[in-house]
Amino acid sequence: MVYASLLVAFWGTWGALSSLPTKWYDYPDEMVYIIWALTMLIPTYFGLRGVTFDRRPIAAFYGLIVGLTGAGGQLALFHALTIGPAYLIFPIIALSPAVTALMAIVLLRERLTTLSVIGLVAALAALLLFNISDGDGDVTAGSWLVLAIVIFIAWGVQAFYMKKAATVGVNDGTTFAYMTISGLLLIPVAILMMGEFPTDFTWKAPALTAATQVLNAVGALFLVMALSRGKATIVAPSTNALAPVLTVILSLALYQTVPSVYAVLGIVLAIGGSTLMIYSDERKDAVSSPDPRSEPEGSLT
Repeated sequence: MVYASLLVAFWGTWGALSSLPTKWYDYPDEMVYIIWALTMLIPTYFGLRGVTFDRRPIAAFYGLIVGLTGAGGQLALFHALTIGPAYLIFPIIALSPAVTALMAIVLLRERLTTLSVIGLVAALAALLLFNISDGDGDVTAGSWLVLAIVIFIAWGVQAFYMKKAATVGVNDGTTFAYMTISGLLLIPVAILMMGEFPTDFTWKAPALTAATQVLNAVGALFLVMALSRGKATIVAPSTNALAPVLTVILSLALYQTVPSVYAVLGIVLAIGGSTLMIYSDERKDAVSSPDPRSEPEGSLT
């Protein structure tokens, strides 16, 4: 519970603060991505401690899919946060379990549980509400909404293939390492998107970026530590729900923005729907593997 609480604190705070370097110093979101990719080396070091890096081709195949969808989503996320509100973007991204569930139905012929169906319906309703503006202080939907949808699709695909990697015996440290490798591989893409490497910014811009992105990276480490010591059926749903809630609260407090009724309903449905889908999935996994000692140390599943 201590590590899960730290995870919520770190990820929730990161979500609210991650756009500050761009808002305060006009720091390119591509540079934010580059610094994030470098901070991922920190949890990778701890994730690989005590495990052997899996060099099999199948591990590389699944690892790179997981890594590239995750890193590509991060690259899009940093741009989305510069043009849209964090208090709406993060609840939308929390809907990624809907994509994972749909892929499992189509590709693996899995059946949805009642909780998953309720969560999926809530997710679809949330997307509709996010696209409605009633003029009462809500942010008009635009390209940030498209980017947010692209991100939650990418991260839904990432979660699906993360599960596939686990089924062929790829340890979580290896999968996490490939996520970091993929993030580093996309650094040249970020530089090309900028046109040139910026050198005319005050040192405060990269320093603030590093400070906020370390929250993201260390939060991922706390996730590993929490899941290796507690029940996934408790850790995954609670952190998935509470981190976006903290982001929403901090964002509204920091930026003094009052969302519309539609936005509030969308936030509640998005967070509630994603929690139901993850809780249903984790409970199903717990039933199929009732002995917690059968799960590897540091499991992310």
